[in-house]
Amino acid sequence: MRAGPNDITSSGLITRRDILRIGGCGLGGLTLANLLRADAHAGAAGSRKSVIFVHLDGGPPQHETIDPKPLAPSEIRGPGASIATALPGFHVGEFLPDVARLADKFVFIRSLVGSAGRHDAFQCQSGYTEKDLASLGGRPAMGSVVSQLFGRADDPAPPFIDLMQGRPLVRNSARPGFLGPAYQPFRPDISHLFHRELEPGMKGELARQGENHTLELTLNGALSADRLDTRQGLLARLDRIRRDLDSGGMMDAMDQFNQQAVGILTSGRLADALDLDNEDPAVLQRYTAAGDPHSLASYTSDGPLASRKFLLARRLIEAGARVVSLSISDFDTHKENFPRMKQILPIVDRGLCTLVSDLEEHGLLDDVTIVAWGEFGRTPNINKNGGRDHWPRVGPCLLAGGGMKTGCVIGETDRLAAEPRNRPVTYKDVFCTVYRNLGIDPRQVTLIDPQGRPQYVLDQGEPLREVV
Repeated sequence: MRAGPNDITSSGLITRRDILRIGGCGLGGLTLANLLRADAHAGAAGSRKSVIFVHLDGGPPQHETIDPKPLAPSEIRGPGASIATALPGFHVGEFLPDVARLADKFVFIRSLVGSAGRHDAFQCQSGYTEKDLASLGGRPAMGSVVSQLFGRADDPAPPFIDLMQGRPLVRNSARPGFLGPAYQPFRPDISHLFHRELEPGMKGELARQGENHTLELTLNGALSADRLDTRQGLLARLDRIRRDLDSGGMMDAMDQFNQQAVGILTSGRLADALDLDNEDPAVLQRYTAAGDPHSLASYTSDGPLASRKFLLARRLIEAGARVVSLSISDFDTHKENFPRMKQILPIVDRGLCTLVSDLEEHGLLDDVTIVAWGEFGRTPNINKNGGRDHWPRVGPCLLAGGGMKTGCVIGETDRLAAEPRNRPVTYKDVFCTVYRNLGIDPRQVTLIDPQGRPQYVLDQGEPLREVV
């Protein structure tokens, strides 16, 4: 690939010997400052630090999750009860008993602010709004950033895997933005494992977004690895003239993408990770939430088997993925909020806590950061249909793993859980923390946009001082 101000060598890192040899001189636009920055990436590039994003599709209610208000009027607190946790004086909603038991393994953020108010996962994937740098293709999702910084053609699995099944705008949220198609996520089709119905309007929305949401992850039996190698060589020769005329580097970028795709297809490692039939039945049962799989809170909701998405994420991380995104639906509860939470929250509770325990048992918890959140919170007042509507002013977020100091509660809301009373936390603050867990300083590292200008990975935000 063409060198940029933040590029890492093909081996994945730039050595200190290179820095000393080059000294203060620039080399092809690679200045000492940029080399030092790349050198700072080396530890993360050589490690297996990774991230699992859990999108609570539709916007989770703060009252029924981690910010219950038992002393508020009934039209605010709702019919749900709160339960004590392992943290003295801290309560969560009654449908999160496993989270309550393992509270010392989590970071609870009750004061998440700055939501764009959109029904998608873009802010939960990048920290930015959809409009930011839209004229250049938009900001890249974190997984795409990690792919650009650390991805290599010989990786055993894609650095970024998107399993999200939510509303169409959610499915189109894990985007590479201005980094281009070489850094898009792999989107395996998991509908045979986890059915997620769409509302009629959503189906039309999905059709307008296009159908490029899945990639085939198994090698066609009629196509051997030798034939793939021959085809790649032929394409390279045919493209040589076009490559000489390519001033934007897109041909080189697509080379990297194609090489990685072929490696993934021929290894079979990713396909194995996606095949839950290979898993121990006892582990499958451990990841299965209680409840009737044929009884849904609404026809757009995930069923109890959806807690196995967390197992799938763990298997993909073990296979070599660096960022995995999944979704649990449907938290868009404009009606019947409480009965729907009664079915949906146990799925999150079982999957999330089993994942944390499982990673810890495998010795992986300090290397894997888990983020569970949604696009916004829900209204304090319960509406006439027993639902809670959109509430971008404040929402809940849970963190775990990543070597963070856990067992803490950040922020407090007013008596209605309507506004933060202290310690507001932004989406970019959370991303600063997660990038730090990966060994990246997002306020110093830059990415090159299509106009050749450097763009900081994050332009705002600070790591959460309570957890670092």
